Amino acid sequence: METGGPGTESPTHGLSPLRQHLSAGIMFLKTSFTTLVVGLFVVYVLHTCWVMYGIVYTKPCDSPSGDNCITPFLAENPKLQLSIYTALRPNAEGGHTLIHKEENFDVNSKFERIVNVSLPKKTRNNGTLFALIFVHQAGITPWQDPRQVHLVAQLTTYMIPKPPEISLISGQDQKLGLNEEGQVNKPGSHAAGGRAGSGASSMSDDPVSHWRTRLTLNIVSDHFVFERENLPSDVHRYLRAFQNGKKMVYLPLLFVDELSNRVKDLAEINSTSTELPLTISYDAISLGRLRFWIHMQDAVFSLQQFGFTEKDADEIKGIFVDTNLYFLALTFFVAAFHLLFDFLAFKNDISFWKQKKSMVGMSSKAVLWRCFSTIVIFLYLLDQQTSLLVLIPAGVGSIIEVWKVKKAFKIQVFWKGGKPTFVFGKMDESERRTEEYDTLAMKYLSYLLYPLCIGGAGYALVYQRYKSWYSWLINSLVNGVYAFGFLFMLPQLFVNYKLKSVAHLPVESLHVQGFQHLHRRCVCLHHHHANVSQTGVFPRRCRVSHLPLPEMALPSRQDKSQ
Repeated sequence: METGGPGTESPTHGLSPLRQHLSAGIMFLKTSFTTLVVGLFVVYVLHTCWVMYGIVYTKPCDSPSGDNCITPFLAENPKLQLSIYTALRPNAEGGHTLIHKEENFDVNSKFERIVNVSLPKKTRNNGTLFALIFVHQAGITPWQDPRQVHLVAQLTTYMIPKPPEISLISGQDQKLGLNEEGQVNKPGSHAAGGRAGSGASSMSDDPVSHWRTRLTLNIVSDHFVFERENLPSDVHRYLRAFQNGKKMVYLPLLFVDELSNRVKDLAEINSTSTELPLTISYDAISLGRLRFWIHMQDAVFSLQQFGFTEKDADEIKGIFVDTNLYFLALTFFVAAFHLLFDFLAFKNDISFWKQKKSMVGMSSKAVLWRCFSTIVIFLYLLDQQTSLLVLIPAGVGSIIEVWKVKKAFKIQVFWKGGKPTFVFGKMDESERRTEEYDTLAMKYLSYLLYPLCIGGAGYALVYQRYKSWYSWLINSLVNGVYAFGFLFMLPQLFVNYKLKSVAHLPVESLHVQGFQHLHRRCVCLHHHHANVSQTGVFPRRCRVSHLPLPEMALPSRQDKSQ
């Protein structure tokens, strides 16, 4: 395979010595910049490892019997009781109700209980409800024990309800429910057809109260002896101590795991919800894990203070809750390297297209398809109300793909009287030849692509349910992108075959993106292995990527010498 035709010359051939030195200097600066980025990345990883070590490791007191140490109350093996109350206010003013108690409570014994909680009228009318958790001496009430420890957890949260999905043809609801009389609602009895046309516009955008169906509790079971001068600040707010002679003794470290409160576990509260189930889970926890959990919980809370919604925070919670700590550490390194590959691929891709003046040997249809597919995926994520953590990068990627289309088709935009005018550049003979091959390949591809996409969209319209017609359209488009995106490798393959050359492709960018793509597939396979084993369904975000051929086509051996 040729590398560019008989007239191909080296990049510096025919240049003056001054220009050759300038070109060499620019290449050196690019190499130095990449080296600097990789060096900063290594420093960042090492610094993060040191910080994480400082979080999970706590230096114990050198002399446990000394006056400078704080010893655990649990070392005396006291008889304890766990009591949980509900109240309308976090300070228990206005009354409290006992919902569960564990007599002869053993901090080392794991358990899970399901209790039914009666909801006050104020809570049913879009109000709140709190849980008061006490660990105290067995046989007496918490208020009679001066050495009790307690925490407050909110059992309700506010969220905008998700619009119901309906059949756009029959108007049937997504699932059958019970009306106020306890009778089964008939399909389509909620005037769902009207919502289909308006995109569920009848749904209110006001947040409503939702019930948190899980309450996860932890107590540090380690008989750890703290040193007064080196008491960690994150543990200090959970530590309650008292003087016992010359020694200082700290009470059990009680912790409410807020990271376990996931959006999937929420249940909407309405005026008829008089009683709802609550799953109370308890497990012992190590001091290192407690400190790590406190830091992660504070980080999620800080994001919510900056405007992140409950759903945005839930994406981050899933990283920690659904993952083993050791695997989480591995995930950090994987994510860090993925970020590095993203940056290098982004830099090489932008550099290539910034200098690109001709589309000889490049499939403009593949570039246009990549732009279209990226925008479709962005609109799909927007329709699914995806977290900003995913939505923002997808939006930035869409803007970059639009810029690449502008470069590929030589589009110039002129503004006249506030209206844009688009002017397309002219193609030379070599570009026309490439465009002919590209158009011919798309013609053959359309015979297979269009019937499959139309058939898939029709099947989804009949057998699946959506929030609106727009939701059906964007879902059908994104299914086509994910399912048949690999077919758009063919136009670039056809152009390469006809021209007998791949010298016009961005070699450096393809190497990085190809390795990045392989890296992403391996991570996705590992991360979702459990889901695939249980459901037999491969998650959509792990399916075949929609990337066109330039992401995968590697140069021949002759091209590598360029």
